[in-house]
Amino acid sequence: MSTPRLLEIRQGVLSKNDRLAAELRQRFHAAGVFVVNLLSSPGAGKTRLLEETLRRMGTDLRVAALVGDLATDNDALRLARSGAPVRQIQTGDMCHLEAHLVEQHLDGWNLDDLDVLFIENVGNLVCPTGYDLGEAARAVLLSVTEGEDKPLKYPGAFVSADCVVVTKMDLAEAVEFDQRAAEANIASVHPGVPIVYTSARTGAGLDAWMEWLEHHRCSSHR
Repeated sequence: MSTPRLLEIRQGVLSKNDRLAAELRQRFHAAGVFVVNLLSSPGAGKTRLLEETLRRMGTDLRVAALVGDLATDNDALRLARSGAPVRQIQTGDMCHLEAHLVEQHLDGWNLDDLDVLFIENVGNLVCPTGYDLGEAARAVLLSVTEGEDKPLKYPGAFVSADCVVVTKMDLAEAVEFDQRAAEANIASVHPGVPIVYTSARTGAGLDAWMEWLEHHRCSSHR
């Protein structure tokens, strides 16, 4: 298949996805649901951070989560321990979530009964970047164990971020994480993007993360 034909197909897929994402965004906004799309590479700590976030947020707000993985429902079972409604989206061989998968897995949920919906995307810093899911905010996670150059290697993900969450800060000293270098690399691809430093294991930085979420949740309803 020729390159122009491949490009035409890809543009068609993205156009269809964008139209459905826009419809989802209208539905979410009408129901007053703040939707957050979480992106990261595999093993960056999305599920651990989300589990703590659901537990903390669930004391005051009605929260739920959709979890994307190629296979298994391990993450959904883990997140369900928070007490929040959770649904697993198994993508098979797809390395990202698309708007139609989100729409399908909302079936049976009354959005009016939710305040916040988290979408944990498939672990990947390439494929999910170009797919709008109707979210109000996108957070990209960077683990200290991955190296400070991730933003330079995967600029598209970080350019699309409304917030960068640095995870596993309890391991920063052990892996000789260079915070200044990481900040400089993030700033080089997305100047001014907020950066929150966290450790879901110790709880460090989670208050700042929750404050960022609450600020954007309130802003999205204005």
